[in-house]
Amino acid sequence: MLKITLKKSLIGCKKDQIATAQALGLTKIRSSVVKQDNAAMRGMIFKIKHLVSVEEVD
Repeated sequence: MLKITLKKSLIGCKKDQIATAQALGLTKIRSSVVKQDNAAMRGMIFKIKHLVSVEEVD
């Protein structure tokens, strides 16, 4: 499991990056979600890696 936290604002980001963050469930700064660790999630995280922090949880 991965805990993903939005660290920076989505203002000024590309539309596809904003859509990726919203698809993950991240709407406000410091909002967090816990998602399964799989290739699809890793790809989404990679797309917005400069906006989020990721940590592994059990």
